[in-house]
Amino acid sequence: MADQWGERMPRSVGLLQTVAVSVGVAIGSGIFRVPATVAGQLGTPGPILLCWILGGLVALCGALTVAELAGALPRSGGIFAYLLEAYGRMPAFLFGWTELVVIRASALGAIATIFAEYLGYFLPLSPPQVRQVAAAAIIVIAVINYLGVQRAATLQSATTVLKYAALLALGLLAFTARGGTASHFMPAWPAGISLSLLATALIPVLWTYDGWADPATMAGEIADPQRNLPRALIAGALCVTLVYLVVNVGFLYALAPPDMAGSRLIASTVAARIPLLGTAGTAAIAAVVVISAFSGLNASMMTGSRVFFAMADRGLFFRGVARISPRFQSPSAAIWLACVLGVAYVLENDFAQLADKFILGIWPFYALTVAAVFVLRRKRPDLPRPYRVWGYPLVPAIFLLASVLMIVNALVTDPRDTGVTLLIIVAGVPVYLVWSRFARAR
Repeated sequence: MADQWGERMPRSVGLLQTVAVSVGVAIGSGIFRVPATVAGQLGTPGPILLCWILGGLVALCGALTVAELAGALPRSGGIFAYLLEAYGRMPAFLFGWTELVVIRASALGAIATIFAEYLGYFLPLSPPQVRQVAAAAIIVIAVINYLGVQRAATLQSATTVLKYAALLALGLLAFTARGGTASHFMPAWPAGISLSLLATALIPVLWTYDGWADPATMAGEIADPQRNLPRALIAGALCVTLVYLVVNVGFLYALAPPDMAGSRLIASTVAARIPLLGTAGTAAIAAVVVISAFSGLNASMMTGSRVFFAMADRGLFFRGVARISPRFQSPSAAIWLACVLGVAYVLENDFAQLADKFILGIWPFYALTVAAVFVLRRKRPDLPRPYRVWGYPLVPAIFLLASVLMIVNALVTDPRDTGVTLLIIVAGVPVYLVWSRFARAR
């Protein structure tokens, strides 16, 4: 039976488990390599740290804003549900379309591939075996999620605590690294800094922060959602921002910016210089990445499958995808759909190359979601709002401004790949029209 919000699954996920999903999605593989990318783009400590601070502020502004929507509309699907309520069926369908066609498959496939590559440090794997192990990891995670949300949430909590503690320890131990010195922070600023360059560097940084809105997709299974969900979104963004700043300051202390830029596996480079880790530094980082990727894979499966479930449950996808396992009370069909998409990503190189161009694909929908706070306050003033955005309207306006600037900058600096991204989104319009005609005929 459906509850007062129309949800049909048990609300058994607690506050700390929801925070673990938020942190677990965000802290994946990106933080282990993006600091080197940002150092190469910006070159001096001041802009590097400013970029990470701005990324955290943007993510926090997004979380503070989406928290209002999450408390008012605790429905499965998160962003899908908010777009549906604020703008109608087509924008919501386009979000689900992009999740279905590229975003979720690329997330699952990329994380699983990184998991398999780093597992290869302990068990040597050939390139075909890396793909096979990655596909197997996705299937294992799908089975765990199929067996019930509490099993998946328990695994998520344990792995998130492990990787958060390990990443924080790495950032703090970096201050003991051989050759580390405060002189790496000087000079702090270049003679001039290009705003376009800063915006370009912000794209991979925001990718590492991505995940702050994902727990909202599970709103239909969160206990006391009007209280717990806003708290979890905000707490997750704060936790991720804290550990990322500690890590980047520690890396800058351990390595000069040119050395950071030249180290593709920067975490391993820093760990090798930490006396406490000795010769085991590289192995320790490989183990942390394996745990981190496995945790991120589980969180991505938990959140992404709920978007497909919500689409089907609201009549914007095949109704069978909204099936709930009578034994395990999990969105079983949606989980297996996400599993198939992820495995296809791993095994199809051409699709992987397409997904690499789609990093910005989620950001137009983030912007629309944050703007939905303004829309729904005008359209639905009667809607109960247990939490209202702190700093309204400035906080959502900051996020919207950052989103627009980043998308425009991407169009200017990389028109081809950004154009492909937007074309894939727009391609969902005729699909929606065909689907609507099919649904009416049925």
